[in-house]
Amino acid sequence: MAPLTLYHASPSRSSTAMWMLEEIGQPYDVHMLSLANGDNLKPEYLAINPMGKVPAIRHGDTVITEVAAICTYLADEFPNAWLNIPVGTPRRGVYLKWLFFAPSCIEPAVIDRAAPRKEPARRGMLGYGDFDTVMDVLAKAVEKGPYLMGDQFTAADVAIGAQIRWGMMFKMIPERREFTDYAARLAARPAAQRAEEKDKALAAK
Repeated sequence: MAPLTLYHASPSRSSTAMWMLEEIGQPYDVHMLSLANGDNLKPEYLAINPMGKVPAIRHGDTVITEVAAICTYLADEFPNAWLNIPVGTPRRGVYLKWLFFAPSCIEPAVIDRAAPRKEPARRGMLGYGDFDTVMDVLAKAVEKGPYLMGDQFTAADVAIGAQIRWGMMFKMIPERREFTDYAARLAARPAAQRAEEKDKALAAK
């Protein structure tokens, strides 16, 4: 048994965690859950993640949930993969900003656009502000490339890149040149390709 276990449903947000695990290059086990069968709401899994969501990872005796936290944890725990900006480095602040921009700005902006409220919320009530601003800020961040932190690919690119790739696939994020070019660079990474192949194989079972 590998020291790392991914609690996974395919396809789902846990595909991002699988990509991150492939990037760190460490052996891991996959514990499959069927969302359709409600495996994520059974007592066995709720003991791991009381939210009843995937992904979750177990590393030894430690359980980590939430995609951005998983990416941050794995990058710091396995620094030889060069996927983090170390503590004490001034650039770490920018790196952390992008890691958490994915769940705090991109995802809610996209979901709110896809499932609008009956009455629009005031901009000040929304943590992300407004959809167009989120897209403009994101486009400016990825246009220079090749990655968010310049030449270094980091866990932030996994968190942000997964959102962009998923969003464009489902026509929820505009196919702006900045996004399509960035997504193409990410899709060319061997770890991203391995994760996608594994995910497809698991989904077919």
